[in-house]
Amino acid sequence: MGVEHTLKNHRPRGGLLKNAIASNKRFDMSTLKLGLKLGCIADDFTGATDLANNLVRSGMRVVQTIGVPSAPLAADVHAVVVALKSRTIPAAEAIAQSLDALKWLQAQGAEQIYFKYCSTFDSTPEGNIGPVTEALMDALGTDFTIATPAFPDNGRTVFKGYLFAGNVLLNESGMQNHPLTPMTDANLVRVMQAQTQRKVGLIDYKTVAQGEAAIRERIATLRGEGVGVAVVDATSNDDLHLLGPALKDMPLLTAGSGVAIGLPANFGLKPSLQASQLPAASGLQAVVSGSCSLATNAQVAHFKNTGRPAMAIDPASLMNGQSDAVVQQVLAWTAPLLQDGPVLVYSTAEPEAVKAVQAQLGVAEAGALVEHALASVARGLVSLGVRQLVVAGGETSGACVQALAIAQLQIGPQIDPGVPWCHAPSGDGKGVHITLKSGNFGTEDFFSKAFDTLH
Repeated sequence: MGVEHTLKNHRPRGGLLKNAIASNKRFDMSTLKLGLKLGCIADDFTGATDLANNLVRSGMRVVQTIGVPSAPLAADVHAVVVALKSRTIPAAEAIAQSLDALKWLQAQGAEQIYFKYCSTFDSTPEGNIGPVTEALMDALGTDFTIATPAFPDNGRTVFKGYLFAGNVLLNESGMQNHPLTPMTDANLVRVMQAQTQRKVGLIDYKTVAQGEAAIRERIATLRGEGVGVAVVDATSNDDLHLLGPALKDMPLLTAGSGVAIGLPANFGLKPSLQASQLPAASGLQAVVSGSCSLATNAQVAHFKNTGRPAMAIDPASLMNGQSDAVVQQVLAWTAPLLQDGPVLVYSTAEPEAVKAVQAQLGVAEAGALVEHALASVARGLVSLGVRQLVVAGGETSGACVQALAIAQLQIGPQIDPGVPWCHAPSGDGKGVHITLKSGNFGTEDFFSKAFDTLH
């Protein structure tokens, strides 16, 4: 498949999107019947597939675009997820990209807009969740929206406005050590209020448990009190299904991917196996991991313990223009091993090691060096015949997808909650099966299980 030799300012062009869709047999250009219900804007690439996965599981046909297309949508789908890489960029740039995505989705006839962020709500006091939310509200002319990162299937629950990761508060889960967006406060009302000009309120678990009428009544009360954004409690999928109908007429939703399970029914859609069918898989297998989360650290350790080959990239080795040499060394190592099964290339490290590298290189430079190197490795692996690729980490996924010049993804079956296999068509008819795993998602055996699931 085609690749770009630069990661900077990459935006897939409309021609690539049209060609990719046309090469996929599930999209018959002669029988298009557009009926776009939901237009989604995701602030990173793993989050986009996470959202698309939940929509597909609930019966929606979904296509995910990488960046904002420059051509009209040419696919018979219920939802489009525009994947941006805007979570950690300056707020003004995140707003501009999100508004660009909004304009394109509106032009395609999207009936409702969904701004998707991470289920750990990770951000900084300056944004980008709050600023993007307010910009979208202004553009849509709405004075109220909801905010909830709840995703019970992955242990993310909201209770009395506090976000839990598993059985602990978010700020005790390891997210307090996130290298880019450390989360030291689990109170979402407080976190969101620090990022927004609008007043932030709460729709608590007692109201949600009473269903649609009670939720709508609470929304009306909050609006009367001047509240513009309401954090919503949800501790189970039942809560999300109760919430769904109350959101039917809301122009803008902001949430993690959990809320998505309650939305397709608003459009008369039901779960269908056909929604997740992908072309048959072929080719070699590999894993590229750049996340430093606790979950991914455990997944890397598990893969290595199974005896499969794994090679670590030391961020310090990439300094002083040595990145290309390191990439070539990695690819030379992987080439003879790929025929015997999946290999792992990773920069995953413990928080203390990450901080040491950041102190030496700077946070932004260290992250950019690693992302660029892993993206180059991914591009090289595909050129070696890898057609089944697992990528771990949000920033890493964004860099790899851009390096591979992937314009759109067809969403397939779920591996673990929030992580589906996807298929990126290509002009040669082979395409690449790829999964973009958020750092915090997946069981310890995820890397091995992913390939078993695909076959």
